Parts: sequence; C-alpha cells; structure tokens
Amino acid sequence: MWDARYSAPGYLFGTAPAAFLAREGGRLAPGSRVLSVADGEGRNAVWLARQGHDVTAFDASGVAVAKARRLAGEAGVEVAFHKADVAGWDWTPEAFDAVVAIFIQFAGPELRAEIFAGIARTLRPGGLLLLQGYAPRQIANDTGGPMAPENLYTLEMLTASFAGFAVLHAADHDAELREGTGHAGRSALVDFVARKPG
Repeated sequence: MWDARYSAPGYLFGTAPAAFLAREGGRLAPGSRVLSVADGEGRNAVWLARQGHDVTAFDASGVAVAKARRLAGEAGVEVAFHKADVAGWDWTPEAFDAVVAIFIQFAGPELRAEIFAGIARTLRPGGLLLLQGYAPRQIANDTGGPMAPENLYTLEMLTASFAGFAVLHAADHDAELREGTGHAGRSALVDFVARKPG
C-alpha cells in the first residue's frame, strides 16, 4: 500500500518538515543522535540533518526510502536511511539522544505498545521524545490519518505510555496543515514532548 502511495510524482507530504518538528526541534541539543521513526520520504530526517544532527531514519517502503535518499542528496546532507518495518526494528538500548515519531498511527494498540516500549528503550537517560499524531475527532475531518479510532492518540494515553517521563509540552489542539497532499486541511492534533528520566 505505502509503496503505491509513495510512487506518485512529487512528495506525498511535501519536502518541508512537519510544522510540529520545526516548532519543537529547537529543544534538541546541538549534534544530537536522532532516530526518526517511519520517516517516509525523508522530510523530517533531512531537516534534522540540516540542523546539524546525526540522524538515523527508517521506513518500511523502499520507494519512500529511495525518495528520502534523493532528498538528502539534494540538500547536501547525510542521513543513515534504512528500509525496515517498525515491527522488526532493533530498538538498541540507549542509542539515541532523541526520537522523533510523527504521524506513525498505522499501528493498532498492541503494536503501538511495542513501538512505544522500543522508543523508551532506545532513548538514552535524559533523552528527548518528540511525538505528534491525530486525536480521535480527526476521523470527522477526513484530512489525513487513519480511520481506525483505536489507532488515534489522547494525552492521557501518551502520558500513561511514557510514565516517568517529564512532560515538557503536551497539547490537544486543532490546526490547519499544509503538508503536501497527504496532510491538508483542518486537523485534530496531539503534541507530546517528554524527557526520559535519568
């Protein structure tokens, strides 16, 4: 499915970073080791690399990864891109200073729990999580995201999933997104920025 979606000309979600990442990315320490989860065509990973970070990114779609590598080349930055499914990713313990996970809501509750546990594991003590997704009311907007209510986020669910993390920013809000054709229009969003203890 994702190979087919990403095979269309251009970039499905555009080439600029997610507005959330552009807004919150300044929290990252200079030269951070960053993992971008299910990074798609590379817009977020490339932006992070342009800020001077050491970026690793993965996506299950080979078509998307090829586009991401091309985008990085055009930007003159290096990113360690991997074609990998999120269910099989090796969440190496304490490997990253930050994890960026933006619109990764293809996962149902069981897989999501595994992903969140992996994110917590791969962050070093004191590491930063930048996560954004859609709230349940997004289904009525039909401007992007999954149609499965169980895949959507609430602040309560995220706070419980990352219990013990220091929450730096949490917001459930509506905004107009202009991120390619994939995310366009009024959107119900959940922002979550938190620091791993230690």
